[in-house]
Amino acid sequence: MTKAYRILVIDDDAELTALLVEYLEPEGFQVEIACNAETGLERIAAFPYDLILLDVMLPGLNGFEALRRIRGQSQVPVMMLTARGEEMDRIIGLEIGADDYLPKPFHMRELTARAHSILRRTKESGTSHGRRLRVGDVQLDERARVVLRNGLPVELTTVEFDLLRALVESRGQIVSRERLIETVLGRPFSVFDRSIDNHVSSLRRKLGRGHLNMERIRTIRGEGYLYADPVGLVD
Repeated sequence: MTKAYRILVIDDDAELTALLVEYLEPEGFQVEIACNAETGLERIAAFPYDLILLDVMLPGLNGFEALRRIRGQSQVPVMMLTARGEEMDRIIGLEIGADDYLPKPFHMRELTARAHSILRRTKESGTSHGRRLRVGDVQLDERARVVLRNGLPVELTTVEFDLLRALVESRGQIVSRERLIETVLGRPFSVFDRSIDNHVSSLRRKLGRGHLNMERIRTIRGEGYLYADPVGLVD
């Protein structure tokens, strides 16, 4: 029998959390609820979870600060939920360490699909065959899921690591947004889906500029993204 994934929902909207339990449990998830960030953080410290659904607009400690504290103790995947649709909010959440960001209101089928995608990526990351890539001053270790820049660790989410790897593997070539959404995010392409662009923005900020102040990840308007630094494989 397949093990049920354990999800913690941190949200003070009682109606929404009841709907999440009603919809997700028949889909094979074990769902627990925390109505504020403080309770959620206590649960995360005490129990293992496969995925956290975290609301931004919480009473007391907000979702962004809660995410910072989660990342201080755990790399558990986090999907942020919010009624705020501002682009900067999404970028901030991804920079802090969110794996995905879903604005309210949303369709339950979309949330379920994104949750399965995150969990699938997490599972696959644990079975990597272990190449190492050197990208100028950046090194990727697939087995350890570690990125170093000038020998210092760069904290990336699962999505950001997979995104960087996809771009590096096609170094010097344009990688379309469609391909990145389908292979990195694991969902069908939509012209209205800006998630991959937010992940790229976050990844750029974390990596900084490359040799001679060069932008490492270039936007090719109307086509996609290109990783510009030279790269060599390391055994």
